[in-house]
Amino acid sequence: MKGDYQDLVDEISALLGAPATLENRDFRLIAFGAHDSDDDLAMDPVRTRSILTRQSTAAVRSWFEGFGIARATGPVRIPAAPDAGVFRGRICLPVRFRGIVQGYVWLLDQEPGAPGPEPAALDAAMEVAQRIGVLLAEEAKAGADLSREFQAVLTAGRGWQQDMAVAALRAALGPGGDGLHAAVCVAPWPGEAPASVPGAAAVCVVPGRGGGAGEAGDAPTAGPAGGGPALAVLLRLRSTDALAPALTAVARLLPRTADPAAAAAAGAGTAGPRAKAAAGAGAAARAAGAGGSAGTAPAGPSGGALRMTAGVADPVRGLAELPAAWEQAVAAARAAVAEPRLGPVAQWSQIGPYRLLAGLASDPVDDPAARALLAPAHRELARTAEVFLDCAGQAGRAAAALGIHRQTLYYRLGRVEQLTGLDLDAGEDRLLLHMALKASRLA
Repeated sequence: MKGDYQDLVDEISALLGAPATLENRDFRLIAFGAHDSDDDLAMDPVRTRSILTRQSTAAVRSWFEGFGIARATGPVRIPAAPDAGVFRGRICLPVRFRGIVQGYVWLLDQEPGAPGPEPAALDAAMEVAQRIGVLLAEEAKAGADLSREFQAVLTAGRGWQQDMAVAALRAALGPGGDGLHAAVCVAPWPGEAPASVPGAAAVCVVPGRGGGAGEAGDAPTAGPAGGGPALAVLLRLRSTDALAPALTAVARLLPRTADPAAAAAAGAGTAGPRAKAAAGAGAAARAAGAGGSAGTAPAGPSGGALRMTAGVADPVRGLAELPAAWEQAVAAARAAVAEPRLGPVAQWSQIGPYRLLAGLASDPVDDPAARALLAPAHRELARTAEVFLDCAGQAGRAAAALGIHRQTLYYRLGRVEQLTGLDLDAGEDRLLLHMALKASRLA
């Protein structure tokens, strides 16, 4: 679906000879045309922010709506306003379906005195905008209509209740229910579900579950353990190898951060197709996240904001495996918090040992051997032990990774053995400690 929007935006850009951008009715960016002009005024602060943060501010939205774009049925010309950060005038093409505004296509207007687009070209562009309106309306209707059925699948208890919920969602989706999908978890998610997510068959907010495995028959598929609500997205896929558009859509749900994307993009150069897709999605999340679309993350135990991450399950065909796919997505989102190098968008297939640990660590880790080491007072010793085990017990590599002398490393490892009662020369003791240290990271 994302590719459909991009094709239509490119068609409008070609018709009018100007780069176009498409936003939904909440002024969140969906697609934009390439811009290769040397005109500095073309990339004014409003357009730059819209592309980088995938949304416009409330003040900008109010200013543009003051020109009647929400009521207009044809192109609206909006003059430049340097004081508002609009250095070039705009042409707004309202995107409507059955009289209801679904979004807006924006183009840069010509300089004052220069001839603008021909009326015939504008009429042709409005016809394309109507086609966009149909797609946006279909997505909004699907997501809104199916949120209840989708949530029921993810929160129903095992057995007949879950089977009935899956059957209801399959009936609601129609033939599309037998297609290829990927389950996505974005957590923590404050507020309501977004009005639409490009490429989504269904969207809902899933309540968090408390720590603990619960009683037999309880819903196993609620949100992340011990966390707040999570956003669940059921993404349509064209093939198992074409994950990049879906991952980009997921990345846009995350808040924009200041982290550079260059490392992730460069790292994708020699990786396989799925690794490239994951790196690209991570880059998109860092460089062009959805800004305020996700709101502000709730506070963590220490008072700071919890890090919002997304987990993507392996693709499934049909809906029978959707509950298990949701568990994968939740685990991947938790792993992205535990190991920042995996995310902000983590795929289940790429989280390594956390695939196992996420299933084992629904409760906080409290193994007697690791309890003392995991106390706040011994944080540096715990980090030393984890790096040592990550380096397969190779002292030289571990010391270099920690930036310490080997003798310092040996001293710390001795203290770890004293605190835990474990023998770091014994394979089973190493395994126990390594699992405990990794599992303690899971949110």
